Amino acid sequence: MVMEDLKRELETVAGQPVADLQAVYDRHSEDPALATELVSFLVDPELQKPASWLLRRSLEAGQRLNVIEARPLFRSLSGLKDWETRLQILQSLPYLTIGKRDVKLLEAFLRDCLAGDNKFVRAWAYNGFHELALQHEQFQSEVDQLLAQALEDGAASIKARVRNILKQQLKHQG
Repeated sequence: MVMEDLKRELETVAGQPVADLQAVYDRHSEDPALATELVSFLVDPELQKPASWLLRRSLEAGQRLNVIEARPLFRSLSGLKDWETRLQILQSLPYLTIGKRDVKLLEAFLRDCLAGDNKFVRAWAYNGFHELALQHEQFQSEVDQLLAQALEDGAASIKARVRNILKQQLKHQG
């Protein structure tokens, strides 16, 4: 696949229904470089939303990014303003290896998401901190405090996500 072809398709489906995004995914899912190419589009504000959806979909389907391939994703985080794009990236974190050089960028993004207005982004930001602590142990005590505070948040979606995280922690400990 030529990257320009994928870019044109993303421009066409930006703002379109999920079925259109799924059709693009179906056409390109066999390309081993799909996830890497999608990461490169996260710097383009016009392509962030469809690229982030397709990236999450490809990661969930088993594509992987190594630390070096994921680095541009972490560098693009501060430029992600749309809540849906942020949510897709937050939901992709369980499939990513967070390199030591990327920790500060991710931490700043997660803190910004926690302070945001969208309750789904906030809920998944807690999950992002959980993923960060799984890969970088120095965050565990702070994450434990954050999760305890999150249970005080009024939003049911946040409480539900935090309860799921706490269940995962129990499985890892047991």
